[in-house]
Amino acid sequence: MTRASEDRADGSGLTTAEKPQASEASTTPRPTNVVEETSEESFPASDPPSWTPVNGERAPPPVEKNSPPESPERPEAEPAELKDRLMRVLADQENFRRRVEREREDAVRFAATQLVKDLLQTADNLSRALQSVSADLPAQNETIRNLLAGVAASERALQDTFVRHGIRRIQPALGEPFDPNRHQAMFEVEGSEWPAGTIAQIVLPGYAYHERLLRPVFVGVAKGGAERPG
Repeated sequence: MTRASEDRADGSGLTTAEKPQASEASTTPRPTNVVEETSEESFPASDPPSWTPVNGERAPPPVEKNSPPESPERPEAEPAELKDRLMRVLADQENFRRRVEREREDAVRFAATQLVKDLLQTADNLSRALQSVSADLPAQNETIRNLLAGVAASERALQDTFVRHGIRRIQPALGEPFDPNRHQAMFEVEGSEWPAGTIAQIVLPGYAYHERLLRPVFVGVAKGGAERPG
């Protein structure tokens, strides 16, 4: 038998010389460190894209294609509004300062109000004492004349003290129109010679402390008398 026939006797159809070479080629390992390039389509739908942040970082919000550009923040208040607010605050502070100053001045000016009210009764008693003495009695008794002189001097001294401290006596004239802001009607006088609605009698004089009324004038008002002049 020849060599060619031996080669054909092998069922693979290859020569014995070629058979070992093919076996060596099939057993050679393929390198595994080659990284094949993949596209985004190769990732399944559940896998995150390549730009997904890691290690707890927040991803920037997606920007819409047709969204308008962000405008700068508007200031909380316009300059004119801020100026108006400032002017109001300054005005309130000025009004408060003036009110406090006025109250302080009033407290100083009217500090003796209660004391003056208590002294009014003393002034009334001195005035009554002088009015109660008849005109011919002092001429008959020198002691009474000296006593009345002392009472009159005390009454004048008290009234002078009132004037120095801004206290004045209100003594309207008979026939003067009745003023509800300064007078207090105690009764009506019928058959008076004075016109109706005018002062026909003075019971007690009034007093004012600076511009404040301490006590109104107690008067009797004429009723049904002569017609009041226009």
